[in-house]
Amino acid sequence: MWDGKFIYPLTYGYYPQSIQDIVKERLPKFTNDEVELVRGSYDYLGINQYTTYYVKDNSTTNPKPISYQDDWLVEYKYDRNGVQIGPRAHSDWLYIVPWGLYKAVTYVKENYGNPIVFLSENGMDQSGNVTLPKGLQDTQRRHFYHNYISELKRAIDDGASVIGYFAWSLLDNFEWRIGYTSRFGIVYVDFKNKKCFPKESARWFRKILQGS
Repeated sequence: MWDGKFIYPLTYGYYPQSIQDIVKERLPKFTNDEVELVRGSYDYLGINQYTTYYVKDNSTTNPKPISYQDDWLVEYKYDRNGVQIGPRAHSDWLYIVPWGLYKAVTYVKENYGNPIVFLSENGMDQSGNVTLPKGLQDTQRRHFYHNYISELKRAIDDGASVIGYFAWSLLDNFEWRIGYTSRFGIVYVDFKNKKCFPKESARWFRKILQGS
């Protein structure tokens, strides 16, 4: 998990040895006072989890890394031996891999002292130009949430201290650099006519929240 570069120092007061070995003198050094200040300084963790990749060793990259990504010494892969890791959503980086959520939460539990965790973002997108009738029938998204939340419950049943979950997102909105070409919402937004319509996934959420 690349999040270790954030969570590790917040938990232990220093960067992982792997980062120290790769980044060397370019890595900021903590004073003893800073170590004591940062170590264990959070009340809970917020984890965004959408997708999962395989990684391939790429240690033969530029021997003098000049970028953050060069320091990883790996490359993301969406398939292994020609078999895709999972079905792709609309975004080219988002593959649907429910078991990845279980692994991510369990990794945090086992490596960082089982902190209190909120799943702060989790979801998938459709194309931004999907029609209203097709957009409302987002069966794939409903299955996405059902399967991911099931894996989250499995992690909780195995001891992970997860106390909250947030779907991304309630409404279709402006998605960073891809703008309105992507729809993550469980509510369809007609941006032209300024109207909102609950999707199939929203109705599913309502049922489970009502306990029915």
